[in-house]
Amino acid sequence: MAVTANAAPLPRLSLEAIEEQIVDDLAKGIPPGASLRLGDVGRQGWHVLAGDMPMPLAVIRESVLKANSAWMSAFTAANGLKIAPHGKTTMAPQLFDLQVADGAWAITVATVQQLAVARRFGVKRVILANQPVGKQEIAACFDALKEPGFELYCLADSQTGVELLAQSAKVLGGGNRLRILVEIGFMGGRTGARSKAEALAVARAVAGAAGLQLAGFECFEGLYSAPGDADRLLDEVVATAVAAESEGLLGPEPMVLSAGGTSLFDRVGETFNAAAFSRPIVKVLRSGCYLTHDSTVYAAAFQRIAMETNLTMPPGGLEAALEVWAYVQSRPERGRSLLTVGKRDISYDSGLPVPLRWFRPGGTMARPEPMPAGHTVLALNDQHCHLGTPEESPLQVGDMVAFGIGHPCTTFDKWALLMLVDDDWRVTGAIRTFF
Repeated sequence: MAVTANAAPLPRLSLEAIEEQIVDDLAKGIPPGASLRLGDVGRQGWHVLAGDMPMPLAVIRESVLKANSAWMSAFTAANGLKIAPHGKTTMAPQLFDLQVADGAWAITVATVQQLAVARRFGVKRVILANQPVGKQEIAACFDALKEPGFELYCLADSQTGVELLAQSAKVLGGGNRLRILVEIGFMGGRTGARSKAEALAVARAVAGAAGLQLAGFECFEGLYSAPGDADRLLDEVVATAVAAESEGLLGPEPMVLSAGGTSLFDRVGETFNAAAFSRPIVKVLRSGCYLTHDSTVYAAAFQRIAMETNLTMPPGGLEAALEVWAYVQSRPERGRSLLTVGKRDISYDSGLPVPLRWFRPGGTMARPEPMPAGHTVLALNDQHCHLGTPEESPLQVGDMVAFGIGHPCTTFDKWALLMLVDDDWRVTGAIRTFF
């Protein structure tokens, strides 16, 4: 049987240009005076606990990172799903490559700048999880399709949007066809057709437009917190897809059904797996935050998934791989310590960070110890963290504290470089981001 275009595996990425980049102390985390190839960072013998790098310092625990990637690969394979992780989470081609190595079906992006990053380093199948509407954005899509073997999916939720794409296809087309996923939304949500009738009208418009190809249907359920709400949206996606199939609107390729969050990916899998179609279906999760996970909102979401899902859960699970380290800088008053990390360095949009462990350099501690109870982040300034500190706290000025984060996206975008570390917090490499 011939392999259809949207079933072919992705090739590994080309990362040599990243490894050859020169990094120096203009980037947070690089020691003063240092200048070296990014690919040589892991050969310097730097050790977080020895104070070899200035803080704040964002680190990714390499063993946990790889375990998370392997877990999601096993999960999707066991449940007949594909993963097209949202690249906007990390904007790090080195991490895209890890995900591709573990079987990612595509990389998802949100903007044409992110599309350019994915293409530059060799991603051959991309979902642009937005509807391009501007002249430059639409032109970038059709330019990408001139690359042999490149597949691009984008969203559409209105007939006007489809007309903009179809007009550009007449002028700019000539490469691969632009694959369209009709987006289904909900009242008060983000983009997406608000009814099945509207979505089907969009699907008909795509099916009748030269240079475009109706590839499937999708939604973003991640704004919901309740599984039941997500189920209703996902059911609408399935119902619209069933109706489109019955009208013969789709071409010969397997139809794509996709949804995009990290906290409800179990509901996506269960709903799509229960749907019945007469044609092959590619069921695509676009979760991105699973790779480094977090210590707050996604940690709680994963606990719910583990308790409630009927899907096959591989051994192990997702754990937090991303930490931001800082020094205790001052203990100026009772009940409060000030640390050298702030809004410029760590996410705070989905809850304040949590202190995980502490370490005293040059002392008798062999390893970081769990942070004792009672230490809580009270507030963040641009460059300072206010840590609520109980009377019996062991913390002193000069101690190191590792913080767990919530919502990895808004920690990654604050760092041009993040350090990979082993289980003893020795630096094994560096991850470059492109925000």
